[in-house]
Amino acid sequence: MTPAQRSFPPIEELLPHRGIMLWLQSVTAADDTGIEAHATVPAEAWCLDADGAMPAWMGIELMAQAIAAHAGLRGRLLGKPTRPGVLLGTRSYRADSPSFPAGARLLVSARIASADESGFGAYECSIRGPAGPLASATLKIFAPEDFAAFLQSAQ
Repeated sequence: MTPAQRSFPPIEELLPHRGIMLWLQSVTAADDTGIEAHATVPAEAWCLDADGAMPAWMGIELMAQAIAAHAGLRGRLLGKPTRPGVLLGTRSYRADSPSFPAGARLLVSARIASADESGFGAYECSIRGPAGPLASATLKIFAPEDFAAFLQSAQ
């Protein structure tokens, strides 16, 4: 991938998420090491708090979806199916606000911090709103070569 603001496939072609669980709307920039995607906090999401806002801790899911979209883009460019993965955890999740208001337009970024051949990796992620930074974290992921065997071994 080359770093560029260009046309990207619809988000549904990059992520397995559908319906109320698909929170990203579009990819706006990507290269071999990272991605930026837009999301708008839905006014009627299942996860809204009593004030009608998305709790900031849900930002981890936005970040994870950005990582999955990056994996989807990379797989497409290599002519390979996307390797399914799992979120192992997060380190130092920091939110500058307790929630993201309904209707807020968010820019979700994820950049590879480390990766190895076995499928373990870490991404530096952030969420920005119109007024600036809203959240940041390092997410740890695992995308093994043979996901079915991985699931079988976990049982």
